Amino acid sequence: MKQDQKDVKIKILDAAKRLFARKGFEGTTVRQICDEAGVALALVSYHFGGKENVYYALFETLTPQFAQTTYDLKDPEADLRSLIRDFVQFRIAEPELINMLQQEVMMQSPRLEKIQSIVFSIWMQLRHILEAGRGMGRFDYESLKHTMHFVFGTLIFSRVSPFLEPVFESDTVQAKEESLDSVVAYTTRFILNGLQCKE
Repeated sequence: MKQDQKDVKIKILDAAKRLFARKGFEGTTVRQICDEAGVALALVSYHFGGKENVYYALFETLTPQFAQTTYDLKDPEADLRSLIRDFVQFRIAEPELINMLQQEVMMQSPRLEKIQSIVFSIWMQLRHILEAGRGMGRFDYESLKHTMHFVFGTLIFSRVSPFLEPVFESDTVQAKEESLDSVVAYTTRFILNGLQCKE
């Protein structure tokens, strides 16, 4: 019985993740979530207490492991490379969650405050790495704020967007370039070049 309840919760969360990413929070109803999950309408309230709690549960259950990483900052470049790899890997594994986050940031929604603690832990790690790198003369940038936004934007969009696909229709090597390693390599080079990384 407990396993059945766990399976139902997973079905609801998976369905909600797909719908929230595609239609947004406001554009998704509890009925749509239940239809997509193939479960009875009352089960969202029973397991989660409503649509908003389903939304928060997605961020709580899918928080990446690396969000808890503590870097020693002795080698900021290695730390940054590690953070980039972990984030890109998470971005590729959980595109719906990243899309949901992007929507909330762009809309400055009231839900953002509740999920920002998860997100801020990653951005605080990035801040410490950037500050340590500049302090050691390894990174060169003028504004921490603008640099954080630059790196944030690069990481968030470190996956090929379907929106841009028509631009690359004639690119015969595109499929090869979409592997995890190649996306990590391109993203890392782009960020380190922007930071004028020095050996």
